[in-house]
Amino acid sequence: MKYRLTTVLLLFGFFCAIQASNDKEFDFVVDKNGGGDFKTVREAINAVPDYRKKETKILIKNGEYKEKLVLPASKTNVTFIGESMTYTILTYDDYASKKNIFGEEIGTSGSSSFFVFADDFKAKNITFRNSAGHVGQAVAIRIEGDRAIFENCKFLGNQDTLYLHGKKSRQYYKNCYIEGTVDFIFGWSTAVFESCVINCKGKGYVTAASTPEESEYGFVFLNCRITGRGNSTFYLGRPWRPYAKTVFINCYLSKHVKPEGWHNWDKPETQLTAFYAEYNSMGPGANTEERVPWSCQLSDTEVENYTVENILKGEDDWNPEKIKL
Repeated sequence: MKYRLTTVLLLFGFFCAIQASNDKEFDFVVDKNGGGDFKTVREAINAVPDYRKKETKILIKNGEYKEKLVLPASKTNVTFIGESMTYTILTYDDYASKKNIFGEEIGTSGSSSFFVFADDFKAKNITFRNSAGHVGQAVAIRIEGDRAIFENCKFLGNQDTLYLHGKKSRQYYKNCYIEGTVDFIFGWSTAVFESCVINCKGKGYVTAASTPEESEYGFVFLNCRITGRGNSTFYLGRPWRPYAKTVFINCYLSKHVKPEGWHNWDKPETQLTAFYAEYNSMGPGANTEERVPWSCQLSDTEVENYTVENILKGEDDWNPEKIKL
């Protein structure tokens, strides 16, 4: 009996030593149950030195953190690592028509559960959620900063889930799950979604890009799965602004994708300016012969330009594929 107890204690000590070693990889640990440096994510953000040149790595333990969060522009190069994608949840429940203390509607941007203004923000193994329900626009996360990376993350909401807001922001999403109903991936930024699952929960539109006219790329989906629920059908996108750009390459499209594929938002003039394209779509929703005539199919030569590095390199030659989270 004494031998067994000693063995158990040794194993427990060994586990604790491993855990302590793992925690040392991080600058801060957030644990709502009190087992870390902070109980809230907000406290950890506040503790990050302004304009720190090195990365600040924050481990967020499992739990639901209901907090309205802001990562200011001065908190650069911050990385959030969740304990697990499913059980590490950052959430809030604001929505566009909700009133502020002055009785004014907070609007779509104001509804965001998390505002990311800083450059070089990275996140892995985290769920970002707006839990307001079916109440109109309700943003889970709004990204303004440049060079943002999300890996193995979930983005959950209904209308306007993921707001790619920064006009000069470049964003990279890998192995992520994104769901919503209407325009749930939207905004001005240039973004690549690689090997992601995009799930439309009802009759709606997956994307609503507002790409600036001078931007060469908008939203690009590489090797993704586009899925839906029940018998609902939806469009791949509609142009929030005239020069919207959205491209799907080597993507699986479920039966829920409407045969016409794209909608002009009842603005026929956008058919001359928006750029909507596909390449090698597959699955029951990939009947490209029935697509609207103002969309296009990329050629083998054209698709060669659509690499992660080429789309996101910018003037600083940024390549998120070389960055390990």
